[in-house]
Amino acid sequence: MTHSAPDLWQLLQASAEVLAQVRAGRSTTALFDALDPTLRPGVQALSLQVLRSLGRALALRRQLASRQPPAASDALLCTALALLVADPAPYPPHTLVTQAVEAAKRNRATQAHASFINACLRRLLREREQLLAAVQEPQARWNHPNWWIERLAQDHPAHWQAVLTSGDKPAALVLRVNARRVSREHCLSVWSEAGIAAEPVGDNGLRLLRSQTVVSLPGYAQGWFSVQDAAAQRAAPLLLQGLVPAGQRLRLLDACAAPGGKTAHLLERTEADVLALDIDADRIGRIKDNLGRLGLSAQVELADAAEPAQWWDGRLFDGVLLDAPCTASGIVRRHPDVRWLRRPDDVAELAAQQARLLQALWPLVRPGGRLLYCTCSVFKAEGQDQVQAFLARHRQAQLLPSPGHLLPGIGSVDARLPDNPEGEHDGFFYALLQRG
Repeated sequence: MTHSAPDLWQLLQASAEVLAQVRAGRSTTALFDALDPTLRPGVQALSLQVLRSLGRALALRRQLASRQPPAASDALLCTALALLVADPAPYPPHTLVTQAVEAAKRNRATQAHASFINACLRRLLREREQLLAAVQEPQARWNHPNWWIERLAQDHPAHWQAVLTSGDKPAALVLRVNARRVSREHCLSVWSEAGIAAEPVGDNGLRLLRSQTVVSLPGYAQGWFSVQDAAAQRAAPLLLQGLVPAGQRLRLLDACAAPGGKTAHLLERTEADVLALDIDADRIGRIKDNLGRLGLSAQVELADAAEPAQWWDGRLFDGVLLDAPCTASGIVRRHPDVRWLRRPDDVAELAAQQARLLQALWPLVRPGGRLLYCTCSVFKAEGQDQVQAFLARHRQAQLLPSPGHLLPGIGSVDARLPDNPEGEHDGFFYALLQRG
């Protein structure tokens, strides 16, 4: 049975509901999963565009309306405003306005404000240049919250503008080839025959040159590859390079493992006994599913990594990977909702959680072993500052050569990456610590 494509007003209506839910504190990941399959692709594409232009849309709404309308109407108005000023706009301006008004009329929660929404949007069409010139505050210019912009400028005074600019551009889909199943060259050859364009990135990655559904790619069911950004693909090689087992096989811990990408990468690169922990019961299943598809095996446990007394058997680890919970400020290219979900206090709260995990896991590393601390954050409180504080508390810890902060659009703050000079990757931080 075939289904006709949804009308644009339906997509706008659903996208406005996504925006309303994000502003109420919900992540787009769960919201997209809950959508009707016929709506999901269009709503996801529009919603991501809206979130990337939301700062400017909010400023325009303040120019156009003396009072903020009720939540549902405000979400629809801001959705339409964001799409009208998006670069590029997904539809002709008059089409967007007409369909946004139709969306308002067809929803009981917004129909009383249909004329108001129509008036605001048509005024934007008439006075676009003047209105845009009037909204030059930082949040409108950079489409990030003001507190975020201020922190980033303080942390990275030479690069903050490039990072913010990068955050408003969609990220390419990057995959990691499972070397235990297939070579990168074979994968490229098969994809080329299927008309799928990709280019190598890093040691074993592939960047798709055009958007593609992952499960439709040849080799997905056979476990040829996993989705993993180029910055995240550096974790396993960093931890494993030069790491010698104390026994017959490496004994490794992935402390915050879900959804299992780095666990799998460790197993793809070496023979090891790997314990993968996560505190989220729902996400434990994703680790097992991903390992199963890739043909890999690890001990997967539901546990709080910060409470070793509840799960540790007393045997020290050769290597520990701590991809700690963080603000996710480095992945806003892929998840633009993050910038609007986070609050200033979150940085300090998450930094305290990271410090607690470091303190709990460091004694589990054998002498001569290593702990790789990483976060997908661009904030120094979750990276450089966190590690400097740790080193001040633990004199026996040695910081080995590490990338430090990797900034999207820049690369390494200290030295540009030879395998990725354009900085075409998410924001990340890495510190490799060796126990004396």
